[in-house]
Amino acid sequence: MTHRPFIVGNWKMNGTRAMLAEARAIDRAAERFPDVQVALAPPFTLINTLREAVSAMNVGGQDCHAEVKGAHTGDVSAAMLADIGADFVILGHSERRRDHGETDAAVRAKADAALTAGLAIIVCVGETLEERDAGKAEAVVSGQVSASLPVGDDAQAAAAAGKIAVAYEPVWAIGTGRVAAVEDVVAMHAAVRARLNAAYGEAADKVRILYGGSVNAGNAADLLSAADVGGALVGGASLTAEAFLPIIAAAGSGEA
Repeated sequence: MTHRPFIVGNWKMNGTRAMLAEARAIDRAAERFPDVQVALAPPFTLINTLREAVSAMNVGGQDCHAEVKGAHTGDVSAAMLADIGADFVILGHSERRRDHGETDAAVRAKADAALTAGLAIIVCVGETLEERDAGKAEAVVSGQVSASLPVGDDAQAAAAAGKIAVAYEPVWAIGTGRVAAVEDVVAMHAAVRARLNAAYGEAADKVRILYGGSVNAGNAADLLSAADVGGALVGGASLTAEAFLPIIAAAGSGEA
């Protein structure tokens, strides 16, 4: 199945209302590339405001709690994200796994909650440098895919697959300036696709696999043209229209 490339900016813990001008500029750029699905995941504090400020882009959250409500100080539920206009949520980012001790089981519970709330999900997977150097990269990532994604009977799987993307982000490449070799990205995406096929059967074709990890204007074209790379999850380069637009352009057609 052919998909529109999915280019997602993850603003992480960056962004105040002063950055809405950048978001509007990115949105205007997205209008020029209708063959690309563009999205931003700002901090929770900006989701509603950004949703009202843009028209061409999707807007999402960077995390959610697995419970619908309750005594979970500082957390945000998937239902709350949907209520303020979020289209999707990023789950299992390596920074969440590292800094908050999130397990595959916790990510899967959040994924179930997000899908129940009507959100699309981007589930992040990736290996550390030590795991890659030990020759365990594909085994680690394949295991994360199997344990982090929701599964069910054939009908449930087919319905869920259409709202799922997987982002392969080698941990050692996130924010470091290092980028995985294209051949390594292709090999890992093939391993992820094999696990998706096992989990969802024919419906797995609906799942896009994104690459993330120091994606920028200089490397986006090579990465996005690689086999089974369905888009990119972009960190620092998504914070300004100037840096993000060339990545959007590399995924689409037209003039930047």
